[in-house]
Amino acid sequence: MKADLHVHSRYSDGADTVREVLERAVDAGITHISFVDHDTTDGLDEALALGGEYGVTVIPGIEISAYDFKRNRKVHVLGYNYNREARHISALCRPLQERRHRHTLGQAGKIRETGLLLDEEQVLAMVPEGGIVYKQHLMDLLTDAPFESADYQQLYRSLFKDGGPASGDIRYIDAFDAVRAIKEDGGFAVIAHPGQLDSYELIPELAAVGLDGIERHHPDHTAEDHERVYGLAAEYGLFITGGSDYHGRYGTPVNLGEFTSPDNALLMSCKHS
Repeated sequence: MKADLHVHSRYSDGADTVREVLERAVDAGITHISFVDHDTTDGLDEALALGGEYGVTVIPGIEISAYDFKRNRKVHVLGYNYNREARHISALCRPLQERRHRHTLGQAGKIRETGLLLDEEQVLAMVPEGGIVYKQHLMDLLTDAPFESADYQQLYRSLFKDGGPASGDIRYIDAFDAVRAIKEDGGFAVIAHPGQLDSYELIPELAAVGLDGIERHHPDHTAEDHERVYGLAAEYGLFITGGSDYHGRYGTPVNLGEFTSPDNALLMSCKHS
């Protein structure tokens, strides 16, 4: 078994279609994959259908953009193998999606005011019909520079950070509500890349309301992060997951399947489903 449990597609801020990702997955020898597009389950039906075509087991997934209001930090909560209706997850995430879409289109307007060319029709054409626009879509229209290049990063910071014309953020979901919604829909709740967002202090509190696991194998995690995750997982009875956080050209250069998940209760549940 080779499982990459952290993959993004065009249904959120990934550059590749579901089919393109699955073609890469087959080339990488991946047997199990989870598309954890941000705050949406819209791509699930397509992913499940194409997974059967390519012989790859697709595990329902989502990455919820949440917030630790006690410590004033962003936190990402992964949900896996929830029921296909995902009624609680969808009800929780739909207002967030609407806020993000309006916010990003507003950012596009502010960028146009600086004199940069950014046509709204072109922006909307970047996403599937009814999809959500992200900053990555704006950047794709503004520059051909690779994500990891100095030119791309300088432009991104000048626009979206440090008081730039399109800086500012949206209101996120309470992390506890994210875990509860995933559990109510029969899924497994996992905290994503705690080393990236410094989410470690939150883990014991989320474990008390049903957190199942911690993402350990991730491009941004160091050896120190691996040890810390291992210790917390053992202390609170949580399983460990992993994945590449693949975004195609919209993210850090990483190969699909370069970071994979160890065997765990989630994968075992898929074997027996």
